[in-house]
Amino acid sequence: MDIRPNHTIYINNVNDKIKKEELKRSLYALFSQFGQVIEIVALKTMKMRGQAFVVFKELSSATNALRQLQGFPFYSKPMRIQYAKTDSDIISKVKGTFADKDKKKEKKKKAQELAAANALKKPQQGSSNQPVSATQSLSTPDNPPNNILFLNNLPEETNEMMLSMLFNQFPGFKEVRLVPGRHDIAFVEFKNEEMAGTAKDALQGFKITSSNAMKITYAKK
Repeated sequence: MDIRPNHTIYINNVNDKIKKEELKRSLYALFSQFGQVIEIVALKTMKMRGQAFVVFKELSSATNALRQLQGFPFYSKPMRIQYAKTDSDIISKVKGTFADKDKKKEKKKKAQELAAANALKKPQQGSSNQPVSATQSLSTPDNPPNNILFLNNLPEETNEMMLSMLFNQFPGFKEVRLVPGRHDIAFVEFKNEEMAGTAKDALQGFKITSSNAMKITYAKK
């Protein structure tokens, strides 16, 4: 009997030699391409080894992730994915009125914090309040098209496997090259400029963590 679709997907055949924190970060990087990930559960107990749960905010995100990543080679082992048998506790809570009350309280608290922050931001006397020019506000200027991409603004925990999993979904992917002594930048090589451009457009601004939006430009020739 088929398990009905829900927000939580169950993954097994996960490489159990990977440390728990690295595993959760890599799962987040991989699955958050399909939508907002609320929670990842990966336990190292004997009963739960080689398994994980990923909870999405939207049901459609869970469905897309299941279809697209079925059999994906995650740390050299093909993932087996299905819908979890029941909603996770966190989704059950979101569906109830309890969560709505929590959200209202949180919204009110954030509004108060924002008002306090804005009060502190009042310009000091004599300070220049000139508007930022269009060129200043633009993101990193790009170079002419190249088959090698330059990534920056990467989080500290970035590793080669994490970036490979993101980019090898695109045709023509060749390799990821990290820069020794620098965690925030990396290079990704593709077979040609067009293939590199497709990956660049698709993953521009992708958040590997909630606070780090990846910036991608063509590498200098």
